[in-house]
Amino acid sequence: MELKDKVVIVTGALGSLGRAVSAAAAKAGAKVYAVDVVDGQPEAGVEATPALDLGDAEATRQAFADIAAKAGRIDALVNVAGGFAWETVDDGSIDTWDHLYKLNVRTAVNASKAVLAHIPAGGGRIVNISAAGSVKADMGLGAYAASKSGVSRLTEALAVELKSRNITVNAVMPSIIDTAPNRKDMPDADFSTWVTPAALADVIMFLLSQRAEAVTGALIPVMGRV
Repeated sequence: MELKDKVVIVTGALGSLGRAVSAAAAKAGAKVYAVDVVDGQPEAGVEATPALDLGDAEATRQAFADIAAKAGRIDALVNVAGGFAWETVDDGSIDTWDHLYKLNVRTAVNASKAVLAHIPAGGGRIVNISAAGSVKADMGLGAYAASKSGVSRLTEALAVELKSRNITVNAVMPSIIDTAPNRKDMPDADFSTWVTPAALADVIMFLLSQRAEAVTGALIPVMGRV
């Protein structure tokens, strides 16, 4: 059990990917705390926490302090929380750009900042969720791709900042994740080519493990066969 006795926070833990990551970490032996903007029942073996708006820096700081007080420390953070929108510039609104920045970048920054006070001296892990589209955007993906590019730049900058503390910071860049909402939005697509939440969670588990101690600042494409 590669994460035995590790304390792991997963944000966005009640969504499709968050549930897969939480379940995988719990199976690997971690004590997992589920953080989400709504109240709900997380996966079996995962501890629920009160609903939290990660856009609120002070509320996030206090929530993470409460988890650390209960668990004794926090060894790892997986920033799954985020959002998506498809909108062209011509027909869209500047508010969408602000909204996706808050959902994807601000939440990751607040959570990352909040966790640092509770990672032990021996080091820890932060894993972010960027996107393949952050490298090259397609039509309608400008706001989303810009926000996920922000997640990638956060990952790189924080990895350098935390090297001396033995805290690794990495990100995965999935293509289309095979979720019910994505299937509904793209009913004619070949779902078999998409990345499953479980497959993406496997990559994240590697990045959380001791085997990945030499990997930091990496942006790892997880593309399936798209």
